[in-house]
Amino acid sequence: MRTTTHSTTPDLDDPLPAQRGRPTHRPPTGEDPSLRAAYRLCRRTTRQQDPGIYALIQLMPNVLRPSCWALWAAATVLDDLADQRDAEPAERAARVEAWTQALQCDLAAGTSTDPVRHALVDTALRWRLDLSSLQGAMTSTRDDTRGRHFADWTAWRARCSEEVVPWVDQVRHLFERAGVPMTLRLDRHQDYQRFVEGAQLTDILTDLGADVAQGDLLLPQEALDAFPGAEDALRQGSWSPAAAALVRELTALARQWVTRPAMTTGMHPGAATVLNTAACLMRAQLDVVDAAGHALLKRAPRPSLAARTRILASARIRSKLAWSLTPLTVPGPRRPAVTVSGPSPEERTTLRPPPPHPNGARPPQIAADRMPAHVAVIMDGNGRWAEQHGLPRREGHRAGTAAAHEMVYGALEIGLRHLTLYAFSTENWKRDTEEITTILEAIRRDLDQGPIRDLDVRQRWLGHPDKLPEELVQALLREEHRTRNRTGLTLTVCINYGGRDEITRTAAALAQAAHAGAIDPHLIGENDFARHLPHPDMPDVDLLWRTGNEQRTSNFLPWHTTYAELYFTPGYWPDVDRRDLWQAITEYSRRQRRHGAALSGRRS
Repeated sequence: MRTTTHSTTPDLDDPLPAQRGRPTHRPPTGEDPSLRAAYRLCRRTTRQQDPGIYALIQLMPNVLRPSCWALWAAATVLDDLADQRDAEPAERAARVEAWTQALQCDLAAGTSTDPVRHALVDTALRWRLDLSSLQGAMTSTRDDTRGRHFADWTAWRARCSEEVVPWVDQVRHLFERAGVPMTLRLDRHQDYQRFVEGAQLTDILTDLGADVAQGDLLLPQEALDAFPGAEDALRQGSWSPAAAALVRELTALARQWVTRPAMTTGMHPGAATVLNTAACLMRAQLDVVDAAGHALLKRAPRPSLAARTRILASARIRSKLAWSLTPLTVPGPRRPAVTVSGPSPEERTTLRPPPPHPNGARPPQIAADRMPAHVAVIMDGNGRWAEQHGLPRREGHRAGTAAAHEMVYGALEIGLRHLTLYAFSTENWKRDTEEITTILEAIRRDLDQGPIRDLDVRQRWLGHPDKLPEELVQALLREEHRTRNRTGLTLTVCINYGGRDEITRTAAALAQAAHAGAIDPHLIGENDFARHLPHPDMPDVDLLWRTGNEQRTSNFLPWHTTYAELYFTPGYWPDVDRRDLWQAITEYSRRQRRHGAALSGRRS
């Protein structure tokens, strides 16, 4: 059970307050001396390695600071393991992998003999954080030991999303758990992404000299090629007009990326102060990078004490006032550790059969060799259904949710193995913001408390997280993980999905694999492409069904629907139920599928 209090939880080194009329709370580390020592080590590590990050954490509520130190110290340890020059790349990769694997074991045990992991495990269990989202970041850090090269800004941004964003997102989750979500408007997620990228570029420019000395130039080739001679000069440790122009251009770009005042619109003033102060500190850092000249290659420049004080003094006043007026949720007793060898209690939920059709309808009997393995549905007509009934368009989307449930019930009853639903396309962002919010909120609510949670349904998400609310992304990933061992229907929901986007991203992944030497570009075949799709194990679509009296595929699963049978019906989506799915499957069973070959005894 959690308790709610004002932000009076003491810091690790502060005595417990004893204020009349106000409840007192123990530090989030409790009385465990080893745990308090672990958090203190994380605090020292953060303070010594990055005073700027430490100053930002000090603007946060006291109760969140130890967990932020633990997260930052863990990221620092992994980076240090990957960058240690006393070992060959393979050994460094093994050290990162060993630390990562040890963390998984420690999470299962609920404790660790390593102080940084001890604090991180406590943070995860105490605040109910899902650290699985960090797995990709840790893997990316391990792979960095083999050297990093970015052909263009797209590749550079992809690595930033893999390595940096998951750690930043964990801090956002902490704020959410404390009852002060860093909620971003739907139209500000791109600003958030650019802000994080700006922070990463600022860090790279600050450490340019140290990185180059170790043989690393962590800038995209596209940026280097725009200034001929700059790369050679920097790799030789010399300063040239081209190198100066490159740094000047990149500092201006980073300054533009971190200046996102609209990003914090509508955000809690305490959280907004943290982000706005971070932007001010980074701009001050970029000023000294820009002014450093040749000295940039000798040492990392830092803003003056006066400049930092000018920024932080007012920020401390604003944040202290904001948190003093804000009730915060502090964690209660730690959640017990869960072993990795078996399912969690939630995963052991007794599965129930789908509810019967209200009219008692039963599915038709379809011969196994005539059954489709994979049916994909374009759920069209929600808005027009609402207009037909004199309702706002958003009501059509709410009604369409019940129809989607019916599809799942019908698929389970007839024995379909794979069902894919097109819920929200990349083109749907062109719609009214209120309609978009209604659609995405309905999806999130259904993930949290919908009627298919306890069915034998393995849920998967196909799409891209760009622009999607973080709460929705986390709910999608949570349900994927929670239902991963179910063996009935595999339900794939396409959200923020576009077929051309999928093809483009897959081609980019294949190109990166070829560039890394993992595949011979002259020998690439269809199977190689399929292996780089987001869900390589998704079978081809046998039947593509679209409602709403439209007859087009609308950028839906172009790779998987090459040989799909097409089935179009006039009714709007909210009017369909499981019987319509059965009718579609029955129609499919009557068709003769050739796949380019002539049927026996017939002319093609």
